[in-house]
Amino acid sequence: MRTDPQRKTAAWPLVWVYAILIVYASLYPFDQWRLQGIAPWLYLTAPLPRYWTAFDVLSNVLGYAPLGFLLALALHRTRPEWPTVWVATLAAAALSLTLEAIQMFLPVRVPSNVDAALNIMGALAGASMARALAWAGLMDRWSRFRDRWFVPDSSGALALLAVWPLALLFPAPVTFGLGQVLERFEAFLAYLLEDSPMLEWLPLREVELQPLLPVSEVLCVAIGLLLPCLLAFGVLRRRRQRMAMAVLLVLIGFLASALSAALTYGPAHTWDWVTPEVWVGLAMAVLGMASLSFCTARVCWVLALAALVWQLSLLNNASADAYFALTLQTWEQGRFIRFHGLSQWLGWLWPYALLFYLVSRLSSNPQASQA
Repeated sequence: MRTDPQRKTAAWPLVWVYAILIVYASLYPFDQWRLQGIAPWLYLTAPLPRYWTAFDVLSNVLGYAPLGFLLALALHRTRPEWPTVWVATLAAAALSLTLEAIQMFLPVRVPSNVDAALNIMGALAGASMARALAWAGLMDRWSRFRDRWFVPDSSGALALLAVWPLALLFPAPVTFGLGQVLERFEAFLAYLLEDSPMLEWLPLREVELQPLLPVSEVLCVAIGLLLPCLLAFGVLRRRRQRMAMAVLLVLIGFLASALSAALTYGPAHTWDWVTPEVWVGLAMAVLGMASLSFCTARVCWVLALAALVWQLSLLNNASADAYFALTLQTWEQGRFIRFHGLSQWLGWLWPYALLFYLVSRLSSNPQASQA
């Protein structure tokens, strides 16, 4: 596959994000660690499990297939002379075998040689698919498309845009309002410092947090839709490309939110989240996209940074209502425990990753590319 060594690939950031999510899913819930006096690698020679389900097979295979796929893509881009399929598979195998061994120290996790084998098979399948796409010339087509649409240094922005729909899958207190973590962080910190003298050091609020007012909810919806668009505006080359991307991102955002509602409340409630506040927020976001599509990349990112800080301030100075708390229990204690909080962490951390990206790009490149 022909590659441009001067252009960074978005696959590497996605590899690291996905690898971290796999570590989280494999070692959740990270408590009650203990030593059993058993070598952690003994699971490799243990008898095969007597019972297994189709879900176990699919989750283990499909869980590692994207990692193998992304690793192979990244290696195709940066080390095309390497045997990318085998290197990607070996790297994924090393990760799987290590995590299965670490599970020996967690009472709620059971290391399994079958799980490890299925993980490796999934990684091999994903890497082989990436190699097949490269062999068919599709990766070259993507490279040409990216050269026409995006500026060379766009890998970080593309990775953030790829993760955004996944972050929307976990129920948010406000539609498109990601990053509300303060209330939970305070509760976690209080739990961590319980029965400790340092608990007295925690600041106490004089007034309890209150739910968002409708006008604030509208603003959060509008900003939540604008943020990925402004991020994309900073790496797209032409205005018509910006408008096409804005339409695509709004469509993806609505579909991801609808899927989240369907998973949480059932298919009959897929669109119940589309309230009057959401419609007003959408209208404001569309007006903002149309107006800001004329701005330079730097102006778009400065406005995105200001809007992001504003939205995080609104969300983290408000409490989630009781109905939303019940929704979280559905995910965290019900059938969605299989997700092990992956989309939850994406929803919490995506705005802060965007904040870090915008600050780093604006500070390191004062002469941002003109869109």
